[in-house]
Amino acid sequence: MRLLLLSNAKREGSVYLEWAEPLFADFFQPARVKKMLFVPFAGVTTAPDAYVEKVRPVFERLGIEVEGVHAAADPVAAVNAAQAVVVGGGSTWKLLRDVRALRLLRAIRQRALAGMPYAGWSAGSNLACPTIMTSNDMPICDPGGFDALGLVPFQINPHYLHGNPPGFKGETREERITEFCTMTQGVWVAGLRECTGFRVEGTKLTLVGDAGDCRVFRHGQAPVEIAPGADVQFLMDER
Repeated sequence: MRLLLLSNAKREGSVYLEWAEPLFADFFQPARVKKMLFVPFAGVTTAPDAYVEKVRPVFERLGIEVEGVHAAADPVAAVNAAQAVVVGGGSTWKLLRDVRALRLLRAIRQRALAGMPYAGWSAGSNLACPTIMTSNDMPICDPGGFDALGLVPFQINPHYLHGNPPGFKGETREERITEFCTMTQGVWVAGLRECTGFRVEGTKLTLVGDAGDCRVFRHGQAPVEIAPGADVQFLMDER
């Protein structure tokens, strides 16, 4: 299994996905990917064709052609024939609803488990988890259930921000994740800060990116900060 699960696409002072280009290059080039299938369904105010055009320059610079799964006559067949699948960010709820409606969950999962490269950011990373229940997104539609691809046994909270801005008195992200852990015990949750992510090669998990630590949570345990290069393999333990 080969996965690249990133927290975000945008970085202050750079163009869309620019910060992630070296990670994409290192991830896709060994597999000799020349064409990838893009899943644009997390876009809500961005139409699928426009979303494809937004990401196309990033991957073309790496020598990878981009096709949108929404344009395929048979989306399941397109997934089954894809060299790689990439899932963009946006609304996790709409993403899961549309992927489920097209019967792509099983197809993507089977191909990824068989070794097809899968990459995503934000909602695309949430989709790789057992459920989408640690998304930051409002439930703007009914996805027909929370179960997602289950490619990793832990949950991801993208765009993790520790604490609150001055003057904001609502619940912190840590408090919300603690609530999830209270209701769903025995599951790790990884708070991915901006410009960080996870790479999976087989069963080996690595924290990637250049923007600092990952904060991990589990019911009954104090949150822990994991530095880049530190061992995160315990997150793959399903027990």
